[in-house]
Amino acid sequence: MNLSAAVFIVTIILCAANSAFSIRFPNRIPDSVDGGSDQPLKTAVFALGSFWWSEAAFGCLDGVVRTAAVYAGGSKPNPEYRSLGDHAESVQIEYDPRIISFRQLLDIFWTGHDSRQVFGQGPDVGNQYRSIIFTNGTEESRYAALSKEKEQTRSKNSVVATQIQQLGLFYPAEPEHQKFELKRNPFLLQLIGNLAEEELERSSLATKLNGYAAELCPTRMQKQIDAKINDIVRKGWPILREI
Repeated sequence: MNLSAAVFIVTIILCAANSAFSIRFPNRIPDSVDGGSDQPLKTAVFALGSFWWSEAAFGCLDGVVRTAAVYAGGSKPNPEYRSLGDHAESVQIEYDPRIISFRQLLDIFWTGHDSRQVFGQGPDVGNQYRSIIFTNGTEESRYAALSKEKEQTRSKNSVVATQIQQLGLFYPAEPEHQKFELKRNPFLLQLIGNLAEEELERSSLATKLNGYAAELCPTRMQKQIDAKINDIVRKGWPILREI
């Protein structure tokens, strides 16, 4: 979307929020996550390279409620960005299974990275960028294995390096890594009211806009958000509450 001169001026005068120190505790898959309806949300975790990009790649999908950058797949307690141990940069996805399924998320996983690259993605090289499908239960393990077999068939002579692991403890990444693409766009942050860090991380709207800021939304959703923002700007800069 081409920003107007007014938008540009607003963007360049905004100040980035200072990062705050936080103590991070490991997460587990809860028995149920309240999605505001009778049907609880489900959680999926994938590793497919940099979690900045991965979080944005899933954020704009119909049925995805929120995302988070996390460290998963390792044994080191309380990993940090500069000291991950054997963890991989990963994305946690809370989704409504009535709208999008685990198998559909797997489709996005496979198309979102090069599963044949060992311990890296593109210019990002290292153990922390390896490809992993984390599963929670027998059914998800079966879907993951079948999807990997299908991907291997497509890859022909190249070996698919993706690992399949049972999901254990995983840890939220530091605040500066959450909604990274959105935070690079001060205009969008202002448009949703410059939310506090904790609120931003849990916001479904911020999740969608994180994908939008990275231009990773499906075409229909990208156009829908474009229209919503243009309408708001025409009406005099009210706060964007929903998409």
